[in-house]
Amino acid sequence: MQDIKTYNQVNVGEDTLDFRISKMEDIYEKLKDLPDVPHRHDYFTVILTTKANGQHFIDFNEYALEANQVFFVSPGQVHNIVQKEKSFGYSLLFSKEFLINNNIPISFIEDLNLFNDFGYTPPLKVNEEQLKTLTSYCEEILTFYNQNLKFREQAFGAILKLFLIQCNNICPQPNDNLQIVEAGYSILRKFKDAVENHHKEWHATSQYADVLNISPDHLNRTVKSLIGKNAKEYIQDRINISARRLLYFTDTSTKEVAFQLGFSEASNFSNFFKKHNQKSPSSFKKMKISR
Repeated sequence: MQDIKTYNQVNVGEDTLDFRISKMEDIYEKLKDLPDVPHRHDYFTVILTTKANGQHFIDFNEYALEANQVFFVSPGQVHNIVQKEKSFGYSLLFSKEFLINNNIPISFIEDLNLFNDFGYTPPLKVNEEQLKTLTSYCEEILTFYNQNLKFREQAFGAILKLFLIQCNNICPQPNDNLQIVEAGYSILRKFKDAVENHHKEWHATSQYADVLNISPDHLNRTVKSLIGKNAKEYIQDRINISARRLLYFTDTSTKEVAFQLGFSEASNFSNFFKKHNQKSPSSFKKMKISR
């Protein structure tokens, strides 16, 4: 089996622009005879639906594709959309370079907590009034996008930021003291970065707590208060997603996957995988995502 296809360029038609907006109905008409196979991007993806009927698969989780939803897909996440009929809405793509060029720090994206790195990423559901506001932002972006106006890229950045802030305001917010919340998000950002860089070698919460100079209990409480799962669960979920991707999208053997993910014995990896997926690695490797 071939490796999962990765798309690196945000805007094929204008390769110097690290931003793209499209209407979902236009994408459907252009690609309706081609299946959307599982793939990943090196950039952020936001999908706002105004009318839809189908499924959206993200990191092996299936979500109903319906009206009044916003999906947030992070760089590296594997996803594909199966449409039963033409969908309507908007697709926004932007890179980390676009954020930097528009003075939007990566920490802003991380603090929104809209984009998850992997695993369970359900859509944000919005009501009609909220949908109207988000749709108006997309239409404003399209106005600038379709005209070669001065400062148009800065306009994309400004309106995109308003769009994301509005989505963040729709999400339930912590009621804790603001300084405590800010300190917690700082720990969460550093923890996520460490897990992304070291999950193939560090499996214990204490290893991450050590580099963050806090106790494992403090780390667990902080992470759970902000994302609903503790540090250990987050680490194991990240390892599990790497295992799933390697088993499903490559020809790597179970033994080699175990080695790559830092397990001393293939049997230990098999037990870990069965616990998290209710099937053996070999069974999962033969599985086909329901289309």
